[in-house]
Amino acid sequence: MKVVNEKGKLFGIINVVDLLILVAVIAIAGAIGLQLFGQKINDVVSPQVELTAEVVIVGTPPRLVSEIMRQDLVGERLVAGNEYMNATVTDVWLEDYVMQAIRSDGIIVDSTDPSKKDVVVKIKTTIAKDTPSPKIGSQELRAGKTYILKTQTFECSGTIRYVEIGQ
Repeated sequence: MKVVNEKGKLFGIINVVDLLILVAVIAIAGAIGLQLFGQKINDVVSPQVELTAEVVIVGTPPRLVSEIMRQDLVGERLVAGNEYMNATVTDVWLEDYVMQAIRSDGIIVDSTDPSKKDVVVKIKTTIAKDTPSPKIGSQELRAGKTYILKTQTFECSGTIRYVEIGQ
């Protein structure tokens, strides 16, 4: 039996050109599927652990502090783009905003601002245990990094104070 017969069919079953087109379509479909579902497949296969992060909005003016407290963000899910993320605000509290001031004798001292506050927001989510770059949506979570805290009704930039990944 010939590999390619006189009609141009491979093993007498399929035309060589048709086979090449079929292989190309399957490869393209596989690449698109991997792009769309690759991270989700990794999340399903890899064991999940809890991640806790604190985001601090430093030196928040009184009007914004009032709005944050009015909205009571605890329990709100985070948003990225136009999608809800698997991350929730679990706690919000205020801390004194401490800044440095220069006294008349030239010594620098810490001073508490009488009106501004630091707003601390605790976030919890689950991530794959072995991920090298923990993320919520497209934002990486690392201490010291700027983070855009976004819910359905609130958005503000803060700094990640710490990240703890469960064992």
